[in-house]
Amino acid sequence: MTEAPSERTRIHRHPERGAYDRAGVNAILDEALICHVAIADPEGGAPHLIPTIHVRVGDTLYLHGSRASQTLRALSVGAEVTVAATLVDGIVFARSAFNSSLNYRSVVLYGVAREVTDLAEQFAVTRALADHVAPGRADDIRLPTDDELRQTLFLALPLTEASAKVRTGSAHDEPEDLALTMWAGVLPLRTEPGIPEPDEALAPGTATPDYVTNYRRPGSE
Repeated sequence: MTEAPSERTRIHRHPERGAYDRAGVNAILDEALICHVAIADPEGGAPHLIPTIHVRVGDTLYLHGSRASQTLRALSVGAEVTVAATLVDGIVFARSAFNSSLNYRSVVLYGVAREVTDLAEQFAVTRALADHVAPGRADDIRLPTDDELRQTLFLALPLTEASAKVRTGSAHDEPEDLALTMWAGVLPLRTEPGIPEPDEALAPGTATPDYVTNYRRPGSE
């Protein structure tokens, strides 16, 4: 889609950085490991904001967490939600503090979530979440017990009101600052996996799986 799906998803500050196509939105959500979920307090108190793991399946964004979470409980009964996911790709060093910035890709999503109560969907979401974090992990992990499922709240949010915002490129310095002698440019930032650290209680002879030794985020190849 080339137009904002709603007025509240329209990018007003630097509209040239806005993107409303689903492929772009999906790519950012699929690469991001974490999102932030915000709601206004249903009883008029302070707003709530939590970080959590997410996964996109088709046109739906799934969230999950403890049933003790006040924010997630509010979502399960129809509270309006805003979800944001951000990837930082570089530090933009300008000659002035005012024009210094970051290169980034972000998605903001609005809507009302539904609670996932179907057992088959809960298991499907669990597997999708495992593969979102590390593709291939879902086939190599113990799935939740009935008691663990009872403690977990699964939520589904349609991707009908989503927009992306992307900044790329170097600094946009003022013409009069170009003669200044301080360094300007971009320092790229990437998520790079380190050396795997086996659990101390790991059974002897357990091999490190390929999805760990060759770990990559989508879009990082």
